[in-house]
Amino acid sequence: MPEFDALRNDLLLRTARGERVERPPIWVMRQAGRYLPEYHEAKGENDFFACCRSPEIASTLTLQPIDRYDGLIDAAIIFSDILVIPQAMGMTVEMLDKKGPHFPDPLRSPTDGQYEQLMNRKVDVAKELDYVYQAITMTRHKLKGRVPLYGFCGAPWTLLCYMVEGGGSKLFVQVKTWIYRYPDQSKKLLQKIAELCVEYLALQVQAGAQIVQVFDSWAAELSPASFREFALPYLRHISKYLPLRLEELRLECVPMVIFAKGAWYALHDLCHSGYDVVGLDWLQDPAEAVRTANGKVVLQGNADPGVLYGDKDAITAVVQDMVQGFGGGKQGWIANLGHGVTPFVDPDNLRYFFEEIHRFAATETRSSAKV
Repeated sequence: MPEFDALRNDLLLRTARGERVERPPIWVMRQAGRYLPEYHEAKGENDFFACCRSPEIASTLTLQPIDRYDGLIDAAIIFSDILVIPQAMGMTVEMLDKKGPHFPDPLRSPTDGQYEQLMNRKVDVAKELDYVYQAITMTRHKLKGRVPLYGFCGAPWTLLCYMVEGGGSKLFVQVKTWIYRYPDQSKKLLQKIAELCVEYLALQVQAGAQIVQVFDSWAAELSPASFREFALPYLRHISKYLPLRLEELRLECVPMVIFAKGAWYALHDLCHSGYDVVGLDWLQDPAEAVRTANGKVVLQGNADPGVLYGDKDAITAVVQDMVQGFGGGKQGWIANLGHGVTPFVDPDNLRYFFEEIHRFAATETRSSAKV
């Protein structure tokens, strides 16, 4: 494993380990992205996946919010995409302007020929995704210990959705056809993806990632029963086998985060799924989530990203409710949005969001000290 500068701000890692801290750590999903003018300058004429495949560009984009919001946020997340795993498996994925990810040749059925090829192909994630590990190592060196670095992957269920639907979807007709008509074949593919996720995350840690997050972006498309059958077992596989793989590589375990967007119905299960941190979207009430978690895990989230289109009064109100709902944040909470930063957000509004979290968290701290 490469040698890096000592970490100067370990607030987020201490929080993720369940320790009592001086204030809640802060970062946001998609904090490196197209809402920043400097993102477009660094991206230039390169397409999205070309940026992901360039360690230098990916590293530069990762650091942009750290530089812009210096002293306000407590973690970086590597610039990449959840769909690099299907690419490593041999599928073509394009990022189309104003449309998003697109698979020109998605999986049609277990008998389409491609399914058998995917299941039989031995995927070398060390080779196929080496550019991600290079970007992580480069970023760690550039960070010089300012904040810890998140690595991440997509959850098996969400990746299956993209691989079958061919992109985003409103009805999810194809993936619902798969799981209800071909459940056994679906589970075999989900298992293969889960095993690849374990190796991919382990190699990210080896490259320098200090905490990892699993994104289950389409969890809301499953009923509670279907979630327990087609999503949860594979999330648990990752949380069980990643520490074991890290031990094989003689690496220390890192905190693991699960973010299952829209799976409010599964919060109790997620709190007992083997992860250290459970991310919440904005559909969940913080105080209720705290009661459900009952100290079992650290919670992360969960302001509505849409508030960043509002004025300062709206942002202040949302932040105040969030800080109070999570009990002030001296233990068990990583402040974040309930999903990623959306396009056309004013970067100054995000700055104000960060500043207000700092302000209200400090107010809660002073109030607690008086009691």
